[in-house]
Order: sequence, then structure tokens, then C-alpha cells
Amino acid sequence: MNKMGTPINVNPHKAKDMKKIHLIFSSLFFGVCMFCSCNNADKSKTSSEAEVKVVSSYKPEYFNLRPKLEKDYGYSHAVKIGDDLKISGAVSMTDSGVIIGLGNMELQMKNCYSDLEKILQHYGYSIDDVYAENIYTTNMEEFIKVSGFRNSIYKKQFPTGTWLEVKGLALKGQLIEIDMEAHKSK
Repeated sequence: MNKMGTPINVNPHKAKDMKKIHLIFSSLFFGVCMFCSCNNADKSKTSSEAEVKVVSSYKPEYFNLRPKLEKDYGYSHAVKIGDDLKISGAVSMTDSGVIIGLGNMELQMKNCYSDLEKILQHYGYSIDDVYAENIYTTNMEEFIKVSGFRNSIYKKQFPTGTWLEVKGLALKGQLIEIDMEAHKSK
């Protein structure tokens, strides 16, 4: 019927041909959609497989500066994952756990930086690769007095970080603890 409600004479052969053409185009359209969908699924699978490979290649590498002490206290002094290095808080002590520089903030700070530099060097990093540093001290006023020493450590630029005064550190007599994070792109 047309808009006026009058019946339209349609050739039955033409109607059959139109149905065939419609069926062919519908099948073709459906086939193309399926093909594209399959290709996208394959690409995403390859992409996710690649992501898994990248993540799994960043296996943590642990380092112990004082293996016996670190085992006794239950920590690793540093861990490197990919290009990132996280160093636990360094304190002023001997390999057997005796505090160096009892009551001397400047000496303890220098010993902390000495240990931190050993760890950085172990992984092929330098102080210039450090982007974060946190300092914990039991006496902020005394630390501020000697903090100028850091100018001899950081010659290019200071990292981000936080300075905190704390009630105490791991061992009685420790005045300062410094941790770091570093990044080195290959």
C-alpha cells in the first residue's frame, strides 16, 4: 500500500530478488562484523600477552648491606624493580650493629649517606638518580644545625622528601635514619 492506502502492484519475481539481495547484504555485513570482531579479539589477546611479559620481566632484585643484621631484624636494605630502586632507612652502625657516633648527629648523618651511596653504587646508580629522600630524626633542632652537609651530597638538585622528628628509632642512641628512592632510565 502506498501512503494513500491504495494497494501497490508488486511483481512477485522482483520481491523474491529483493529478498535475495537483502539476505546477501545482511550475510555480508554480518560476516564483515564477525571478521573485524575476531581481529580485534586477537589483537587484544596479543596486547595483554605482551603486557604480561613486560610486567614479568621486572623481577625484584634484593640487596642486603648487612646480611646478618637484616635477617635478624627481618628486612632487606634495598630492592630494585625495573629502573626503580627503593632503599630502606640507613642508620649509623657497624656490621655487627654497634652505633657509630653516639650522641653526634653530624657523624651519624655522614655514616648514613656513606651507606646509602654504597647501595646506590651496587646497582650502578648515583646520588643524581635519587628523586625522593625521607629523614627521620629524634632531634630536629640538632639535625637542622648540621643539615648543610647535604649540600656536599646533592650538587645538582635536591630530591623531594620529608623531614620528621620522631620519638625514637630502632635502637636507643640512633639520632637519624634516611631512606631513598631512585630511578635510572636505560
